[in-house]
Amino acid sequence: MRQRRKNLLKHAQKIGCNTLVTFEPENLFYMTGFWGEAIGLLEKNGKTTIIAPELEVGRARDESVDCSVITAERGTGLISSLIGKIKKNQVCTDCQNYSIMMALKKSVPKIKSSTEPFYNSRMIKDEKEIKIIKKASKIIDEMFELCVKKIKVGQKESELQTILMKYALEQEMFDTGYKSTLNPLIIAGGPNGALPHAQVSQRKFKKGDLVVTDLTLRYKGYVSDSTRTFALGKISTQANEAYDVVKESQKLGLKAVKQNVICKDVDLACRKYIDEKNFGKYFIHSTGHGIGLEVHELPNISIKSNIQLKENMAITVEPGIYIENKFGIRIEDSLIVKDRAIIMHKFTKDLLTI
Repeated sequence: MRQRRKNLLKHAQKIGCNTLVTFEPENLFYMTGFWGEAIGLLEKNGKTTIIAPELEVGRARDESVDCSVITAERGTGLISSLIGKIKKNQVCTDCQNYSIMMALKKSVPKIKSSTEPFYNSRMIKDEKEIKIIKKASKIIDEMFELCVKKIKVGQKESELQTILMKYALEQEMFDTGYKSTLNPLIIAGGPNGALPHAQVSQRKFKKGDLVVTDLTLRYKGYVSDSTRTFALGKISTQANEAYDVVKESQKLGLKAVKQNVICKDVDLACRKYIDEKNFGKYFIHSTGHGIGLEVHELPNISIKSNIQLKENMAITVEPGIYIENKFGIRIEDSLIVKDRAIIMHKFTKDLLTI
């Protein structure tokens, strides 16, 4: 935790600040070890304070690491307590609330709104974070094994989700709260698979379906993200060809992941191959993203990203092909950036026919 705080302050200094204030639960957890309703304060000497309403104080004291915990009245009381501590400081905050930000600016002249120190620090994972993500990835692999045993023709997408989430909860894996979908998982059979962020539906699996199974779950605060696509019986020639293209594309993307490589070059490694095989117009999203305390973090693995990969970044590589009203295919792994990337998932990427 001490090293995290040093990194946070280092990135704050780059934008002219010596104090960090967080309102976001992910950043609060990263800074303090406590996930809850509270404000986190990190001062230039490393002193870390949690300002929390009474209902959160007990847990904040138990779960935080080397923090002072102050009780304040919920709402304006929290802000008043914060202002009293930072009036004269050069402050950076991740506050997203306009009214609160305006109140802070009135009393703290040297305050700015920026998420840069938080996200730039969180991009590089420490050994504890990597260990947790590895464990999360192992559980997801076990869930893919469960898919092989449980997927069947006539089963609803929602029924498979229930089976998988029951297993996840038994392993202390939880929904990420990802805002682009209403469901904890993406399970999309047949034409639904052509929607990269498909909502889990009541549609029943049919013979000849490809089933896109995207398992994105949280373990001890951290997210692992992996996708496999299964076949229910014989699939079309076009679908077989597309699967082979996605599989080879992902292989090339994984091989491209190394320290000091530019993110857009990883995207290009996948995209160029899919283009060459005449499926380019069906690859409709970026190749990957960072993972950690959120599903999508920096760095973005996209054709527009000039971020350089660094050791111990945690990212995904997930090319896909999506043909409207027919099928979708995606193969995704979470990995840790090294001279040679550590791929977190061991479950096969061969097309399994069920």
